Amino acid sequence: MPELRHDPFQRRWVIIATERTRRPQGYARGPEALPRGGFCPFCPGNESSTPPEIRSVRDDGSAANGPGWKLRVIPNKFPALRVEGELEREGVGLFDRMSGVGAHEVIVDGPEHSRHLADMSYGEIERVIDAASERLRDLQRDHRLKYVLIFKNHGEAAGASLAHPHTQIIATPVTPRTVAAELEAAQAHFRAKERCLYCDVLSQEVKDGSRIVRVDSSFVVLTPYASRFPFELMVLPRKHSCTFGEMSADERSALARALRDTLRRLKVALDDPPFNFMIHTSPNLDYEPARPFHFQTLRWDYHWHMEIIPRLTRVAGFEWGTGFYINPTPPEDAAAFLRQVDIEA
Repeated sequence: MPELRHDPFQRRWVIIATERTRRPQGYARGPEALPRGGFCPFCPGNESSTPPEIRSVRDDGSAANGPGWKLRVIPNKFPALRVEGELEREGVGLFDRMSGVGAHEVIVDGPEHSRHLADMSYGEIERVIDAASERLRDLQRDHRLKYVLIFKNHGEAAGASLAHPHTQIIATPVTPRTVAAELEAAQAHFRAKERCLYCDVLSQEVKDGSRIVRVDSSFVVLTPYASRFPFELMVLPRKHSCTFGEMSADERSALARALRDTLRRLKVALDDPPFNFMIHTSPNLDYEPARPFHFQTLRWDYHWHMEIIPRLTRVAGFEWGTGFYINPTPPEDAAAFLRQVDIEA
C-alpha cells in the first residue's frame, strides 16, 4: 500500500508509491551527457575565452590565465547576478523588488574534458572542495550577500550546458525559500528540545541502518526517509557544524572520499545518470542589515549537508500543483541496492 511520509527538514509530505514500485535495476539507461565535439571554453588553451581567473591551482611556473592549471575558478561569463552595484530595495505596490546584486562563479574541476568527479582521484576532488570552501568564505565577506549556494549540474537533463566538468557558485542577497524552510524547522526543533534536528535524525538513521549507503567516522551518506526522488541521497557530517566553510583539512579530505565513493556508486549502478548536487550551508552570519535574534541559535540548530538528486523521473502536474512528490522506489530499496555496488567496477 502507498505511504505518505513527512520530511522533518522541509516539513513537506512525500508519497512513496509502493504499488508501482520500480526495481532499482530498471533505472539504468546508459550515460547521458552533452555532445563532446566542438569548441570548449573550459579546456586548456582556451583560457582567453573565459573571464580572468579568480583562483587557480597550477603547475610550478605556469602563468595565470594560461595553460598549466589543475583547477580554475572564474566568473560566469553570463552571470545570473552581478557583483557591481548597490543593493537597492523598494516596494512596488504590493510587490517588492531589489537590484540584482550577487555573484556567479564557476569552478572548472579539472583540465580533462570528459573526466568527471566520479572518475577523479580523492586528491583531485579535494581540490574542488578546497576551492568551493575558500570561495564561500570570501563571498561571505561581502555583507550585501546573504546566501551562497554551491551546486553541480551533471548531464543535459540536469541543466548542464557544457560537458566539461564544472561546479557553480551563486551568491544571493536573500535566503532561498528552500533553505529558509530548513532553518525554520531546525530552529523550532532546537527551541523545543535544545538539540539539533539533523543530529537527532543522523543518530536514529545510523542505529536503524536500513537507509544508510555509506558511513565512516566523519560522514554518513543515506537515502532520506521521505525521499522525493529515486536514489535521492544526503551527505551529512557526523560532527555538528552549521557551515560548509569551517571544515578542517582532514574533514575536507574525508568529504572527498565520501563524495567520490557515492558518485561512483551512482555511476556504476545507474550507468552514469544525470544528477544535481547542492550544498546547503548556513546563511552569511555577517549579512547586513541583520535581523535581531534571527540567527541567535543558528550555530547550534542548523547542520550543513549535501543533497544529491539523480534525474531519473520527471516532475509533473501533481507535484507542481500540490508540492507533494511521488517516489516509486522506497529509499530502503535504493540504499540496499547502492550498498552492494562495487565502486571500482
